[in-house]
Amino acid sequence: MAEVDDQAKRPVVEREKFGGTERKSHRSATEAEGRPPISSEELQRGRTELTQHPGARVNWRVFLSASLIIVAFSVWAILQPDSAQSTMKSAVDWIAANLGWFYVVTVTIVIVFVLWVALSKEGKVRLGPDHSRPQYNLFTWVAMLFAAGVGIDMLFYSVTGPITQFLLPVNAEPESAAAAQDAVVWTMFHYGIAGWSMYSLLGMAMGYFAYRWGMPLSIRAALYPLLGKRVRGATGDVIDIFALVGTVFGVATSMGIGVVLLNVGFSWLFGLPQGLALQIALVAVAVVMTIAACTSGVDKGIRIISELNLWSCAAMMVYILVTGQTAFLLNALVENIGRFIFSLPERTLQTFAYQEGGAEWMGGWTLFFWAFWLAWGPFVGLFLARISRGRTLREFVIAAITAPVLCDFFIVSIFGNSALARVFSGDRDFAQLAIDSPEQGWYALLEQFPGAAFLIGLATLSGLLFYLTSANSGAMVMSNFSSTIPDPSQDGAKWLRIFWALLTALLTISMLVAGGVTTMEYATLIFALPVTVIAYLVMASFSKVLRMERAEREGRSRRHRGSAAHGGRAPEKTWRQRLAGMRSYPSERSAERFLEEIVRPALDAVATEFRTQGSQIDLSRSTNEETGLTDTLLRVDMGEHRSFLYQVTAVAYRVPEFGARNAARGDDVYFQIEVFTHTGSEGYDLMGLTAQQIIDDVLDRYETHLSFLEYSHEHSYQSVLTPPTPPSSGPIPAVPDSTHEVEAVRPSIRTARDDGERTSEDR
Repeated sequence: MAEVDDQAKRPVVEREKFGGTERKSHRSATEAEGRPPISSEELQRGRTELTQHPGARVNWRVFLSASLIIVAFSVWAILQPDSAQSTMKSAVDWIAANLGWFYVVTVTIVIVFVLWVALSKEGKVRLGPDHSRPQYNLFTWVAMLFAAGVGIDMLFYSVTGPITQFLLPVNAEPESAAAAQDAVVWTMFHYGIAGWSMYSLLGMAMGYFAYRWGMPLSIRAALYPLLGKRVRGATGDVIDIFALVGTVFGVATSMGIGVVLLNVGFSWLFGLPQGLALQIALVAVAVVMTIAACTSGVDKGIRIISELNLWSCAAMMVYILVTGQTAFLLNALVENIGRFIFSLPERTLQTFAYQEGGAEWMGGWTLFFWAFWLAWGPFVGLFLARISRGRTLREFVIAAITAPVLCDFFIVSIFGNSALARVFSGDRDFAQLAIDSPEQGWYALLEQFPGAAFLIGLATLSGLLFYLTSANSGAMVMSNFSSTIPDPSQDGAKWLRIFWALLTALLTISMLVAGGVTTMEYATLIFALPVTVIAYLVMASFSKVLRMERAEREGRSRRHRGSAAHGGRAPEKTWRQRLAGMRSYPSERSAERFLEEIVRPALDAVATEFRTQGSQIDLSRSTNEETGLTDTLLRVDMGEHRSFLYQVTAVAYRVPEFGARNAARGDDVYFQIEVFTHTGSEGYDLMGLTAQQIIDDVLDRYETHLSFLEYSHEHSYQSVLTPPTPPSSGPIPAVPDSTHEVEAVRPSIRTARDDGERTSEDR
């Protein structure tokens, strides 16, 4: 134990156990104040450190900084459209040539990370207390997932994407069978698991800290375990500014693509002249509808629009499937999904480094979509967290990367293969129109179906609902990012949501003036770059707190489980022994006495009996440098096989601040008598057991070891734990039958019972 001269600067002795090893660190109380949290107790400080005010308040530094950036960009794009477009094109070309790999690696890491969270033990953790349950039913929840995470841009690219990849493929002969097989799959890939993994990452991280730890529903709260209370100041503001600006550009891009598409639909239905004037008018009308919907809140406006959106889209898909080439579309859908699944790893890491023009293709397609998903990540992630309280991490991730993705696949495959079928029939004019003017090509496809007027009206309604849902969700999330909101169930002020709806409309119009969809793609690719840094920080922070929660959960369950950490059963205690152990925190003197009076005679008796039966036994004792107490090691030589080890060691832990019998004496630590094997501590305490119980535990662990060797030999497992027999050694001798050998030893050991059978209650 460390000597303490100053009570105010007392070293904090912490032991972290992982894989059977211990690490000891000394930190002063002053240092602990400034560092990030390292335990659940310290993590709970985030609730007060991040919420300085009881109600929702505007974060003026974030609000003004993000607004100035967006206004400045909008004014530049409107006043100097040519300069804005050429400058952004140069920036995009540089990013595609030099940083394309970074976007690809980032998205790949995000996919792997969210799958790891979902499939690990931490997947059972809920977005909220363990007793919390979901707020929305499954259908409504999936509808809101789908409608918020998919914009009208998917309809825009569902026709032009497959046709472009068929006529102008990057890695196949144009108009070949290989190009046809990959044409739709590339668009499915761009609207597949990658984007929803980004949504899942940010959504589950923000929801976890908000609902489980009572922090605000924000990006900065998700970084609290990594940065500590620094996220409350300038560091957190910069993070929120990046997230907010990326969100605005992502939503504005979707809105811009939406009005370009709806412009054609309204012109077809109502005979209005197409052009920038109609597009601006549609933006204005959409903003009014967005303001009316978003001020009604999630439970009313956004939920109703989401469900209506899902139904209208489903009706449109069924209509096209029934009235179109049904057999071909269903066959193609099955093949597309199969090809997507089996080619996913290759496509995910594909950079086309060896393809001429590969960087240009990546910049116009994969990198744009990855940037689009990254820009939408904070916005959709926060919205998904807002509607997912009570879901488990596993449920959240699996649902997010399956249900909406399958809906995306269905839409893209139906539209894309319908368009390809028309190209296969020889309609070259339609193919060129879809490449040169995607919005015109989309409606030209709908005109070929029976009842075109009805279908176009339904498609325009569905596109309008896609647009409204994204705009509604975006306005709500932007107001949250620019506010400090202690209660995760609350949203930003209504006037703030109206402001961001108007500012997003201004940005949308400016990019339409500066070059339309192409300029929007450029802006998205540029402004999404800082969001990649946020993604890495969130993964580091979230993995840290999940490891922390797992370690503490394992520590809490250690006293209650019936199995040892690395196989076998922990010794069973009587109820009196269990009760005594719960209420006692043994001192160094008690631990030393137990080792000398109980453990030593028990292991001596075991060693004697093993020697009597001809086993090679090594029983050694040594002084532990950290505790000053005696470690006892029992080693049974197994020849060429892995030896059996049973080491008894006293391990010191900090005394809790409550419920300790020896707290009045001022002891800082208490001791557990733990069993260590090859793989480290078995995680249970021998303190309070009788000598006979310890003897039984040695034999139980020995029996487990023999079974392990027997199984390894039967299955020819070779590892560093069970090394293979050298070629010159001849055949491996038969491993003794575990049951026979242990039962021969067990009844012979009685010596230690004579004078060592005492429990902690007797002492």
